[in-house]
Amino acid sequence: MTSQKISFPRQHARTMRFTLGAPRAFTVSPDGERVIFLRSGSGTDRTGRLWVLDLPAGGTPKERVVADPETLLGGSAERLSPQERARRERSREGSSGIVGYAVDATAELAAFALSGKVYVAELRAGTARALPVPGPVIDPRPSPDGRHIAYVSKGALRVVGTEGDGDRALAEPEDKDVSYGLAEFIAAEEMQRSRGFWWSPESDRLLVARVDDSPVQRWWIADPAHPDRKPAEVAYPAAGTPNAEVRLFVMGLDGTRTEVVWDRARHPYLAQVHWSSAGAPLLLVQARDQQSQLFLAVDTETGSTRTVHVDEDPVWLEIFPGVPAWAPDGRLVRIADEGGARVLAVGDRLLTGAQLQLQAVLDIGESDVLVSASAGEEAAEPEIGESHVYRVNELGVERVSEGAGVHSAVRAGGVTVLVSHSLERPGARAEVLRDGKRIATVASHAEEPVLSARVHLTEGGARRIPCAVLLPEGYKESDGPLPVLMDPYGGPHGRRVLAAHNPHLTSQWFADQGFAVVVADGRGAPGRSPGWEKAVKNNLVLTVDDQVEALHALAGRFPLDLGKVAIRGWSFGGYLAALAVLRRPDVFHAAVVGAPVTDQRLYDTHYTERYLGDPAKQPEVYAHNSVLTDEGLSEAADQVRPMMIIHGLADDNVVVAHSLRLSSALLSAGRPHEVLPLSGVTHMTPQEQVAENLLLLQVDFLKRSLGLLG
Repeated sequence: MTSQKISFPRQHARTMRFTLGAPRAFTVSPDGERVIFLRSGSGTDRTGRLWVLDLPAGGTPKERVVADPETLLGGSAERLSPQERARRERSREGSSGIVGYAVDATAELAAFALSGKVYVAELRAGTARALPVPGPVIDPRPSPDGRHIAYVSKGALRVVGTEGDGDRALAEPEDKDVSYGLAEFIAAEEMQRSRGFWWSPESDRLLVARVDDSPVQRWWIADPAHPDRKPAEVAYPAAGTPNAEVRLFVMGLDGTRTEVVWDRARHPYLAQVHWSSAGAPLLLVQARDQQSQLFLAVDTETGSTRTVHVDEDPVWLEIFPGVPAWAPDGRLVRIADEGGARVLAVGDRLLTGAQLQLQAVLDIGESDVLVSASAGEEAAEPEIGESHVYRVNELGVERVSEGAGVHSAVRAGGVTVLVSHSLERPGARAEVLRDGKRIATVASHAEEPVLSARVHLTEGGARRIPCAVLLPEGYKESDGPLPVLMDPYGGPHGRRVLAAHNPHLTSQWFADQGFAVVVADGRGAPGRSPGWEKAVKNNLVLTVDDQVEALHALAGRFPLDLGKVAIRGWSFGGYLAALAVLRRPDVFHAAVVGAPVTDQRLYDTHYTERYLGDPAKQPEVYAHNSVLTDEGLSEAADQVRPMMIIHGLADDNVVVAHSLRLSSALLSAGRPHEVLPLSGVTHMTPQEQVAENLLLLQVDFLKRSLGLLG
């Protein structure tokens, strides 16, 4: 009896894109003695466990499990509340068990939610226990002194002692539309803010967000495959419609409550909050058009705020991980777009220039700032698809990461965990460094992919568009030109051309079906310069032009048959694929359109208005940038190209109405197309049972449409 080799599509789904079994969510203790992280038991195990890597001085590093959901739940199945499911959808979290945790100031105590309950873990002792509190629980976080746990349950912000004593509500919702301590939809989906409360450094107070969803329009997400179930009500702030009302309060453990005051009419978006011992609480608030933002320091006694810094930009202002924050000496640390470059600013000084494109602040130390960055416009080499870790201070910039790849890090107590991806090997390597020297490697249990990505990174066209090209395994020049599959995301916040192995595996699988696959990151994609990203203002359609430019430029160097060109994509990539065949059928001959935004008026406020403004003031901009309008297809060419539309019926981010309306408009225009509705599937990757056949159906459609069968 022989074992059958698993197919790549099934392995890709079963391993959750080869993320299962890989360590993640690292925290380093301030004393440098422990690294805390999450990891499941194998490459197919979805249950996350809480681990500690001990780093004894002069001893051998050793891993141990601190909290195992199977033990804590006694073998019972995990139960998730609708609120927790929504929270995980916003963060694209598809695994189970322990998927997040928070620690106290010394990283001695961790808190996490599991099956709707609060658990605390003593990290040195390696013990974990549930606290007797009302559930279902969301986002438990220890106070810095480790004596209390704050958490959210049924919209109330509650606090309990770490021994389970003194549980009480600090704030309870006044009605069904109000919650305390949670991030609203827009903050979690678009602002990179997943939290709604923050402890004071002294552990005696919290900043707590109050969210009132009553102004937000209601949409209804139904599951047609289960007509016996009620549709889910979703507060969805589509472009041009009201957002949730977000206020902020200082709440004391003694029951005191003071509202934080700023001009919410002019700057309604609460984008970031920072509270450390280096200064007063720091807020980043944005105008609705995102062309101005204020850095505000909060007086916790009165609730008043003072302006520390003002940013303005005629296009838009980005939000970055790790900033704003205070340096230990009290100076403001921020990332800014200055002089055509994205730079690190500490106080009044700009510490980097156009050689780097800053991406995030990873840690702020006494003598330096640890950042991640890609090569800027004035870098000596383009470093296509790379991101590196740098130490920055007034004396200069020092690269920490080595070798071409995508690198990130966390740091504390003289210890750095450096996570590195490269093209040469699958997965990531997590190395633990002390004073720059490797002292340990955190083991990964992720599966080895059944195929290897063979990626050619290059640039295409006069604009030097970053590209990745993948050819079939065993391809020889004598085989001649190949049908082309463009496989982009191609839009803002979605860098696809990466110097890393695993992100290209699906593209390689398509290549092995007989295609030359091209991935191109045109204007709008991150990682190059502010001007490159902001070129799409009022004109997302130019992303199609960049796909065309890259395709034609690469045809002179790679075996591309320009008479047989298809395009596939998901989310923004699905939108791009639909635009490509409708507006440039002279170039693109077929499209797989996954979860597309087809009418820009139906996508959310913070994202859409950043790029296209107010739909009431610029209806023509929205019409030009939409695949369809109320009148039907928007600016479609006469030539008809085949299209396969795929959409999850449970998607609450890009709702299925986008695809249904596209299908209706295509039908009205007499344009043949295929629709694959995915029952029970959200905006995330489909479940394992669906994934394999979904990819096979796409290949069949592409080959039929390009005349490659028979």
